[in-house]
Order: sequence, then structure tokens, then C-alpha cells
Amino acid sequence: MKPRIAVRAGLAALGLAVVVAGCSGGGATPLDTTPSAGAGVPMPAGVTEVRSLPDTASDTSCGDPSASYRPAGAEAGGTLALIRARGRLIAGVDQNTYKFGDRNPVTGQLEGFDIDIARAVAKAIFGNPDAIQFRVVNPGTRIAAVQNHDVDITVDTLSINCARWKDVAFSTAYYQASQRVLVPKISTATSIASLGGRRVCAAAGTTAIQNIVNATVTGPVKPIGVAVSDRTDCLVMLQQHQVDAISTDDTILAGLAVQDPSTKIVGPAMATDPYGIAIAKDRIDLVRFVNGVLQQIRTDGEWQEIYNRWLAGLLGGTGTPPTPLYRD
Repeated sequence: MKPRIAVRAGLAALGLAVVVAGCSGGGATPLDTTPSAGAGVPMPAGVTEVRSLPDTASDTSCGDPSASYRPAGAEAGGTLALIRARGRLIAGVDQNTYKFGDRNPVTGQLEGFDIDIARAVAKAIFGNPDAIQFRVVNPGTRIAAVQNHDVDITVDTLSINCARWKDVAFSTAYYQASQRVLVPKISTATSIASLGGRRVCAAAGTTAIQNIVNATVTGPVKPIGVAVSDRTDCLVMLQQHQVDAISTDDTILAGLAVQDPSTKIVGPAMATDPYGIAIAKDRIDLVRFVNGVLQQIRTDGEWQEIYNRWLAGLLGGTGTPPTPLYRD
């Protein structure tokens, strides 16, 4: 199948995926009556169907997962001293998420909301937003990159939850997203509830794939999760009729819909997703410093400037930064 539109991440050779959205009415959610795109179509190599996963979204062992450590300045001889001695901040980011972390096809440079948030941290450390080295991560590697100190921070539409707090520490939330569903416009699906027994794609290692297989649906059959290594693979598979829908953060779905205009976002929010900057658990001093940076850009207008630059045209409105919460 020929692609309808080129995917900016360089997947044009593979084709694109289609997504559709809408609103459900009152009462029981009707089942999707569209012929299943995924029925009988084999999965590509390395892609797996997922029918059950632990529901980590219900884990409240850390209290409110959005609560982080109160801002503080740099400690003498602490993590910031190591970063300054190196001469640059190393940030894990995505290169395939439209308007968040995306490689410009003309300049070859990474750009987007997350990229500018990371640059704000570099500016606070060095007085120069360009004193930064980006390392591309994906949903399956972004936590490990922090744990192994391969990067100082990861800024990659990473939802904060208690399960992840066991592996890394988080800043306060710098953006609030919600999970929804993207389907082809010909689909009669109105929400995740109508997609029982259908293939629904999300990146492996994300809360999105967990929410898909644990969703409340009409009828006894749950949606079948399709786990891929990168979100843009979902778009490819949707257009190639290997999956029936994509479900992830509304911010990401909006970008996919722009890349393929024959799509729509359907249904109410399945879950809320506060995005946080991930930092190694043994670098709480860096967490406190980053929280100070985030508080500064919330109050001095820089957060709003970043939102207007990347997201106002995509999501509309003026945008509002999340109110910070602290655990100490």
C-alpha cells in the first residue's frame, strides 16, 4: 500500500497509519461494527499481541505520584558540579513525536515542546540553552537510560506514576495530557469501550498499553493490545490495516492526525497523564534543581512561550502549566 503522507521520522518507506475519533452518547457504548482491519492480518516481526498486563495505574504506594521534591539550589560538589565539569547537559528525548520531540526534516535538528523544556534546564545550568547533548531514546529505553546514567534527564512525554517512581525520580509535572483513541474515519468506534476484541496499538513499556488491555468495554472481550517499539510504528500499522485503532496520549494522537488528515480522535479520556522529567534516584539534588527551573518558567512566561511555539496551533487554547505538588 502506498503511504498517504510521509511520516516525518523517516518511515515513509513503510507507509502510514490512519486514526479516527468521535464522541460517545449516553447509555451503553455500541460495539464497533466496522470490519476488523486486523482480522487475519499477520503481525510484523518483533510486534506482539498483548492480552493481559498488571494495572500499575492503580498503584498508590507512593501517594500522589505527581508530588516531587521541593526546589533547591545546586549543592557544592553535587550532581550539577559533575554536569558543569563535563560542559553540557545530556538529555534523553524522542525524535518521532510531532511537536514534542521531532527531527526537522529540513534542518535535521531536534525540536518541539520537550526539546525546549530540556533546553531551559541547560540554560539554567550554563546560561546557554545550547549547552546540551540530545540522546534519542524510545519508550522501551528511556527509563533505563536514566538509571544507567547514560543521560542526566529524560524529557519524553513520560507519564508519572508510582510504578515508575520505584525505578527513577520525577520532577513536578510540566504538562498534563490524557489518553484517548485514534481510529480511521470510516470506523464506527466511539471509544475504547466499543473496541472489544479489536487490535489497538501503543508503544511497549507505556501506561497506554496497560490501559488498553485493562479497559472497561461493552461485552466480555477486552481489546487486544499491540505493542510496538516506537509510537510511529502504530501509525504505519493502522494505515496498513494491521490494527484497528491507536490509543495513547491525546497530545501524540493530535500529531498523528495532522500527519494523516483522514483520522479522528474518539471517546472521552481513558486516563490522565502528567508528564514529568525522569532523573536517577541517586540524584535528588538534580531533581530539586530541575523543579526550581520548572517553577521559574511557569512564573516568568517561558512555559507559555514554549506552549505557544509548539502546541497552540496543534491543541488550541492558551495552555496552562500544571500546579506543582511537593512531597517534602
